[in-house]
Amino acid sequence: MFEGFETRHVETAEASVFVRYGGEGPPVVLLHGHPRTSATWHRVAPLLVERGFTVVCPDLRGYGRSRGPAPTPDHAAHSKRALAGDVVAVMRALGHDRFALVGHDRGAAVAFRLVLDHPQAVRRVALIDCLPISEHLARVTPEFATQWWHWFFFAQPDTPERVINADPDAWYRGDPQIMGQENHDEFREATRNPEVVRAMLEDYRAGLTVDRRHEEEDRAAGTRVTCPALILWSLRDDLEQLYGDPLRIWRDWATDVRGHGIDSGHHVAEEAPQALAASLADFLTA
Repeated sequence: MFEGFETRHVETAEASVFVRYGGEGPPVVLLHGHPRTSATWHRVAPLLVERGFTVVCPDLRGYGRSRGPAPTPDHAAHSKRALAGDVVAVMRALGHDRFALVGHDRGAAVAFRLVLDHPQAVRRVALIDCLPISEHLARVTPEFATQWWHWFFFAQPDTPERVINADPDAWYRGDPQIMGQENHDEFREATRNPEVVRAMLEDYRAGLTVDRRHEEEDRAAGTRVTCPALILWSLRDDLEQLYGDPLRIWRDWATDVRGHGIDSGHHVAEEAPQALAASLADFLTA
């Protein structure tokens, strides 16, 4: 994977962030979702390098090979604000004060927070399979609770750790033929680590508490995404089924929104890398 890329750990104020980076040209950051690592981008990143970008793929705080502080009672140590601050620090350490940003799933929530907190740092943002967390929670229906029940299970204290760590391979299923063997091996190593599992659960606990509060504060203050925003979603996932056109919701949060669905299941970077890379490259070079 990632032929020609370099790797390093970047020490931020609170975390040690593992990062892959390679290519030449305008920088773009790719942020993975749950329960993946930066390896999920192994098919997309080289395609963006071919299109003339410097591509940076970090493991989010607590995921994969990145480590952060111990969880805190208010979950702020694993808030999207904290994770977004890590990404800004990583990019500055690599010599980039301004960059394009792509996030998928939980990584998209981090990207959304980053562009709200650090608008001067982001040239363009692409958000994949994502709505603001507060918008999800404002629209809880029996259908949402049935399909996204893990949000509320992960928020419980202690019990999710005991259940998942009893048999992480059964809980976090992955197909090496679909994912790619090396990507699958890295994912499996991470999900077998109780410290990583705890951090990933803290990400969700923060989502229902501190992250939701931050978004509601932004909404009350009228804070919006002002850079161009590309919204993408997997047509064989359930975002459109639950909410209709995601662009309609995102237009309440961003001034310049466009986007479309991609024929894929949820892990689009692994299942439809060519289509995803083409959509991203066209948007980022516009």
